[in-house]
Amino acid sequence: MIVKMYFINEIPFTFDELPDGHLYDQDLCRTADKYRAYEPDDLFKNSFYLIDEEAHPLLFDMDLENPQDLPDEGYEFLRQDLSS
Repeated sequence: MIVKMYFINEIPFTFDELPDGHLYDQDLCRTADKYRAYEPDDLFKNSFYLIDEEAHPLLFDMDLENPQDLPDEGYEFLRQDLSS
């Protein structure tokens, strides 16, 4: 599966699935083959590391260089759940 990964300081912490049909894009497949493959456990560990450091950009208010590049759908509920 090819996904769009999100990183902070070179640490991957979440991803978005790509639209159906993306595997038919040969250029995208060649580009994806050049990058490291991540397992769900990698993201799980990285996310908890960032949470422990209070540096997870989806859960903590942070000054970021490019906040517009963060995923913006479906994450607001996490802040509300963790704040109670």
